[in-house]
Amino acid sequence: MRVLIIGGVAGGATAAARLRRLDESAEIVILERSGYVSYANCGLPYYIGGVIEKKQALTLQTKESFWNRFHIDVRLNNEALSIDRERKTVRVRRLLDGSEYEETYDKLILSPGAKALRPPLPGIDSPRIFTLRTVEDTFAIREQIEKTRPENAVVIGGGFIGLEMAENLIHAGVKTTLLQRGDQVMAPLDYDMACQIHSYLRGRGVDLRLNQTVTGFYEEDGRLYTQLEGREAVGADLAILAIGVAPETHLAKEAGLSLGIRESILVNERMETSDPDIYAVGDAVQVRHFVSGADSLIALAGPANKQGRIAADNICGRDSRFDGSQGSSIIRLFDMTAASTGLNEKAATAAGIPWEAVVTYSASHAAYYPGATDMTVKTLYNPENGRILGAQIVGFDGVDKRIDVLATAIRAGMTGEDLEELDLAYAPPYSSAKDPVNMAGFVIGNIRSGLLKQFNWKDLEELQKQRGEGKITLLDTRTEREYAQGHFQGSVNIPLDELRERLSELDPQKPVYVNCYSGLRSYLACRILTGNGFECYNFSGGYRFYEYIAGDRNYDETPRHACGVEIR
Repeated sequence: MRVLIIGGVAGGATAAARLRRLDESAEIVILERSGYVSYANCGLPYYIGGVIEKKQALTLQTKESFWNRFHIDVRLNNEALSIDRERKTVRVRRLLDGSEYEETYDKLILSPGAKALRPPLPGIDSPRIFTLRTVEDTFAIREQIEKTRPENAVVIGGGFIGLEMAENLIHAGVKTTLLQRGDQVMAPLDYDMACQIHSYLRGRGVDLRLNQTVTGFYEEDGRLYTQLEGREAVGADLAILAIGVAPETHLAKEAGLSLGIRESILVNERMETSDPDIYAVGDAVQVRHFVSGADSLIALAGPANKQGRIAADNICGRDSRFDGSQGSSIIRLFDMTAASTGLNEKAATAAGIPWEAVVTYSASHAAYYPGATDMTVKTLYNPENGRILGAQIVGFDGVDKRIDVLATAIRAGMTGEDLEELDLAYAPPYSSAKDPVNMAGFVIGNIRSGLLKQFNWKDLEELQKQRGEGKITLLDTRTEREYAQGHFQGSVNIPLDELRERLSELDPQKPVYVNCYSGLRSYLACRILTGNGFECYNFSGGYRFYEYIAGDRNYDETPRHACGVEIR
């Protein structure tokens, strides 16, 4: 059997290695148009910033290592030009000399990946504008920085690559402006969770500007200027374009294979295309979202590796299936970590799935043990059956552990009540007896059992109207000192420890909407109030969560830390 693989990196290289492990006699050829067959794509920005110091560290396997260990024929700088499905041949060009030849196959695996978007804007072809997708791109950016010693840079796009590039340009000593078209960075997160990242990035020296639409570029007096709709152009010495990727599927399209959303390659659970002898894996294929069942494009290394393995299994006569991706992802920005899995609010709404969310605020490990840091955990669940739909976490330590637990819970179809029962490892340096994942489960369980009612920041505008009409009471249960530093307009301050003695100050005929710093004291206050006949609602996430949101919405593009905003 002769298997031809177009494209290496995560999907293609994994498929090739798995094929060899399953079939010692198969002829396996990888065609890779770049000069590198298997490299740490996610590590590329860190070489630019100097965190990864050696070029060799980016290379996971080489042409030689593939041959020595697996006897796989890797052909670098060889670009597939066309596929003849009837004759089972691929036309190939050797990029180093331009010569062409024909290669045959019994089975073909397409792993072309995705290409960085580069829209046809005026001035887009400037040599000062870079994209980051390949090792060659990485070396070109690093060489430009070392050669020209830029003072300023512009990064366009607030996805994973854009954020990592902004961080690493700061590490390299380059003042960096990050332009994001929408009102938040990191699309997998909900806006309220992203606000914490906005504040933190600005505090670390990134000039983050939201709601900026780039209209073109021009060069003047030795500098590159990024033109913005309705705003003054931003001058810099170089620009990184990181506005997203598109499936690289022209070969599949020209070969007549069935295509899916955004012209991605349509595959079944076995990673088979519409041609039974052609498989496809990685960033170029349409997948099913594991939670919603919706057709999706999820360009992540984990799913690509799994798909490569599944394609190889099926070529070798095994029966392996890809059950879908839930988009589990994580990013570290300086010392902060943000992670997500499953559905966010927009995705759940688009899929027509009923959802509610709880926001909890927990320490990364026992608060009395030195070094504990806080993390914000947002958990989406289906209120009809309690099933966990998605989770997002922003914090500094222990985020990876909790997001993986929640990702596993989603894969297992667990409910919020199931999270309560999880038996997770505990010792003071690592967690608390009630782990942050357990805490999310407790809150969901309280709500679903009717023990707790909650409200969130999106309700505040309407609630302020009702307060002005004398229909409700806003109650702040923090200390007087905390209250003086910032509070909701018109809220009454009764510290939790004084609440029982001061109940007469509240009107029992009005619903009471309670807040505190993190949501814990206000929950305890709600239990006191409910036990005394009041209708009570707890503020999800606490006042500290809202400070980030309010600070972001009031941000005037003058770098400052949004946490200090007073809300009265």
